Amino acid sequence: MEETPATAAARHRRASIAGRAADSGLALTSGGRRWHRPLVVLGIACGVIAVAALIAMPFDDRAINGENVWAKAFKFGFSFSAYCLSLAWLLAHMTKLRRTAWVFGTLFAVISAAEVGVIVAAAAAGTYSHFNTSEDPFNQVVQLAFQFVPVMFLANLVIAVIVLFQRIGDKAVTAVVRWGLLLSSLGMFAAFFIVTVGGQGERTAVDANGNEVVLNAGHGVGDLDGNGMFLTGWSTTGGDMRVPHFIGLHGIQVLIGVAMLLGFVAARRAWLRDERVRAAIVRWLALGYLGVFVTAGVQAVRGQSFVAPDAATLAGFAASVIVAVAGIALTVRKARRSPDGALEAAPAADAKELALPRR
Repeated sequence: MEETPATAAARHRRASIAGRAADSGLALTSGGRRWHRPLVVLGIACGVIAVAALIAMPFDDRAINGENVWAKAFKFGFSFSAYCLSLAWLLAHMTKLRRTAWVFGTLFAVISAAEVGVIVAAAAAGTYSHFNTSEDPFNQVVQLAFQFVPVMFLANLVIAVIVLFQRIGDKAVTAVVRWGLLLSSLGMFAAFFIVTVGGQGERTAVDANGNEVVLNAGHGVGDLDGNGMFLTGWSTTGGDMRVPHFIGLHGIQVLIGVAMLLGFVAARRAWLRDERVRAAIVRWLALGYLGVFVTAGVQAVRGQSFVAPDAATLAGFAASVIVAVAGIALTVRKARRSPDGALEAAPAADAKELALPRR
């Protein structure tokens, strides 16, 4: 079939955009690979949900536990949009077991769609989604959808394991993907401790319609309901496992953003063009980020609010930042003096990989 002028023009525009991105360093990988379509569709849909929920807040003053009914829909829409699009990009660049990863990516998308769907439905109905023990048919459907969350976690874990056995892009991108999926898997795993760490506590609450609802368990540690922070809803009167859950889950987006920034700077700084240097920087940052995640988790388990850290928690956060900054500073210093010197500045766990000859 002969290409029409309009099609040729569109293809040229896409190529030009990709070329400009590659020249600037913002394109992490090269080649026009097709992203995982179900995850892309869900990511866009969740983004629309997040925007719609944000717009609805000023016009719908209904509240549940002091929080606008659409706040949870916004948070979940935003989180799933960011993560699904990141995962869709990742799956497009796999070189081994692509079909297997594609299947598990689709499974992740289906379960995620169901979870976000019931949360939006509960928001529209003005009732609780999580911890609701009501036996009415609507809530039974909501709770049934939540039962598949462990399967969603396992699907993500399988993808993370598959990634360990392949290289995606250059060393820097491979480091982003491996560390990012590790952090996201830990973040998802932290969600399972929300109920077990917070404890059980059956109590009666009132939904946005004035109806009494029996709840069991809650998000807070030490204060099941807590007094939530603006928009995030994280407890200000106790610990909250949603904090490490959020930090870990979105680690991959942070690392992707940093890798893009490094690529942009590398287009103007010769010493940063070595992929081993950028990979070392990503690893040191990820190591510090992991420290922040662990510290936030320990803080939550101790029943301490994220906004009221004590000396021990501050020391944990400070140590994480110092390790990352010191490692990155050492890497940059050695790279600017001698490109090969950056090998000695990488975390010990990755020294062997960095010592391999470039392919």
